[in-house]
Amino acid sequence: MANSASGMAVNDECKLRFLELKAKRSHRFIVFRIEEKIQQVVVETVGETHQTYDDFTASLPIDECRYAVYDFDFTTDENVQKSKIFFVAWSPDGSKIRSKMLYASSKDRFRRELDGVQVELQATDPSEISLDIVKERAI
Repeated sequence: MANSASGMAVNDECKLRFLELKAKRSHRFIVFRIEEKIQQVVVETVGETHQTYDDFTASLPIDECRYAVYDFDFTTDENVQKSKIFFVAWSPDGSKIRSKMLYASSKDRFRRELDGVQVELQATDPSEISLDIVKERAI
């Protein structure tokens, strides 16, 4: 089904991979991109469970917008193991204005398709999604 604001549909693989990350914990992260030719949000990269946060940030292009989810494991001050799923709207300063507008107008609809996201971040450069910021937002 297409998004009325941007015309973007969400490819079924996006929902399937997200459910695998959320329920089975079979992925560490997923990076999504908008495929303008087919007017859909599609899966670009799937990170394996052994991959790190650095692997995740390295998978985001420095000059193109993306959406992403990351399954962040952490330990609370009470020494309890927890996990939170982060949604990242990546819109770097160097990306094209048309791309920024397209991703911004499609974000809410796409985000609603990912039921189970606990924290949302918007970032225009790597410092805005540093590990310290993620840890701070998780706790």
